[in-house]
Amino acid sequence: MVGFLRVRRGTRTLMLYSLYVANRQLAQPVRWAADMLEEFYGSPTNPLSETWFGKSMAASAEIVSRLTRDYSKPAFGLTTTVVDGREVAVNEEIVLRQPFCQLTRFARDLRGLVPRNDPKVLLVAPMSGHFATLLRGTVEALLPEHEVYITDWIDARDVPLSAGNFDLDDYIDYVATFLRYIGPGAHVMAVCQPSVPVMGAASLMAAADDPMQPRSITLMGGPIDTRISPTVPNDLAMRNSMMWFRQSVIASVPWGYSGFMRRVYPGFLQLTSFITMNLDRHINAHMRQFEHLVKGDGDSAESHRRFYDEYLAVMDLTAEFYLQTIQVVFKEHQLPRGVWVSRDRKIEPSAISKAGLMTVEGELDDISGLGQTKAAHRLTPNIPTDRHVHLEQKGVGHYGIFNGRRWREQIMPQVRDFIRANA
Repeated sequence: MVGFLRVRRGTRTLMLYSLYVANRQLAQPVRWAADMLEEFYGSPTNPLSETWFGKSMAASAEIVSRLTRDYSKPAFGLTTTVVDGREVAVNEEIVLRQPFCQLTRFARDLRGLVPRNDPKVLLVAPMSGHFATLLRGTVEALLPEHEVYITDWIDARDVPLSAGNFDLDDYIDYVATFLRYIGPGAHVMAVCQPSVPVMGAASLMAAADDPMQPRSITLMGGPIDTRISPTVPNDLAMRNSMMWFRQSVIASVPWGYSGFMRRVYPGFLQLTSFITMNLDRHINAHMRQFEHLVKGDGDSAESHRRFYDEYLAVMDLTAEFYLQTIQVVFKEHQLPRGVWVSRDRKIEPSAISKAGLMTVEGELDDISGLGQTKAAHRLTPNIPTDRHVHLEQKGVGHYGIFNGRRWREQIMPQVRDFIRANA
């Protein structure tokens, strides 16, 4: 959530974004040249294509091309799932539109199957730079046994100024609106950053005894209390003033986008922070990709492409949302201190008594440290003891909590059982 890239104080924010766009445009000839080299040396009609030199040139050209291109929002691409041992079609439907988010349902075609009563799950995707498609693996694992809805956030640079602002308070209201749309008996699952606004929405709905309040709340790797086991991003938020963040990482959307002149935290800055945190890992990944391409290891090369197609696709966040989140969550810790007020509404997690609460943490998480998500249990004393569940998954980092083999085989089954126990 917190970016690292330091921009000289006083830099004109409009120029910051415009310079980035100009640099990407200047890189186009390099990418075109790399694409032509890749095609030339990779062509089966070229006798050099089967030599070490030809394969090396084609591999180098592909890597250069991929590093200089722009990555748009990927597709979910989830067209089928397996229910009761049968493959069924999945239709991606936008069921509710808001200016900054669309609620998307993955509708399974269950005709011909024994009638089911699967739990309805609202999966709240993080608004922290990547698109909701980052949770493709999360959705895929849930689909066989759940009715899945997801918050598909819209890139702020594509939202015109006429749509108004979007801040952390709006995020809370969006979550509540989506739960009310889904209807009674829904369950909510937050991955990373939305753990805080989801707790805010659930607390307000519980205080109002809203009949649409969730039956269960699952928080995965979220910054509920970043005073516990602070990580590098947490330290950055504490070291720098709010003025530093306003002057250093906020820019204006340049001409050419629907959100022209909207103040944003640009996705390219967040991507820089992600890469900086694990720079050696990314360099090594691209070196291994070069080796895969030269050796003809197509499966490994394609796996690398899929990961980075997703990882390098980023979106802008509204400045007001980003700055309010920094202040409320990472600097002032208003939720765990019991002083958070949203639109004159006191956020009191102790009001939650009808929902179960599950928290999931990764042993190796370097974004949300151990204990930060678990802290939610301390804030909800009126949930019965037997409806509190905490899972610390050994051997996984932040992304392993909700994606990959450990998620599918070890974490998801426990989340599934928890949801059903609270249905």
